[in-house]
Amino acid sequence: MIKDIIQKAEEKMKKTISVLKSDLSTMRAGRANPTMLDRIHIDYYGSQCPLNQVANISAPEPRVLVISPWERSLIKEIEKAILISDLGINPSNDGSVIRLVVPELTEETRKNLVKNVKKTGEEAKVALRSIRREANDKIKVLKKDGEITEDELKNSEEKVQKIIDSFVKEVDTIILAKEKEIMSI
Repeated sequence: MIKDIIQKAEEKMKKTISVLKSDLSTMRAGRANPTMLDRIHIDYYGSQCPLNQVANISAPEPRVLVISPWERSLIKEIEKAILISDLGINPSNDGSVIRLVVPELTEETRKNLVKNVKKTGEEAKVALRSIRREANDKIKVLKKDGEITEDELKNSEEKVQKIIDSFVKEVDTIILAKEKEIMSI
């Protein structure tokens, strides 16, 4: 019973880490990266589709992304979606492909990006703490119902704390790596 609770909490924490990594991969760091466009969805025959499902995205140069839509009729729709996104990049098209030139990051932009990275990391830590609280509450219910002893309660809470400590360290490591990536020129 306790094992299941701790295992589920650990799985949720792993998902939190993967969501954090995914969110950070979409933040631009001065280099062109196709994952920057993962959050962009376009209207494709009445339904919202991720950009990478209706076009080929490549980075032929360090600061250039090329989007090749599978249907030429989508070019205007893709441009519109990029313009209303939070990327801050103006697309240019030649009738068959769209080019995005990722501008050099200014010092101020880098600092703002680092703030966003730290904020995202803090949100991940809050999610981890919430998972810990949920697991501990479930364990306390077992104690209250007389299914486990006081010692088992304490041991279980310590296990959950050790697990969350390792995940918080992982979050810190990921955030630090992203900060270095953003601040390096």
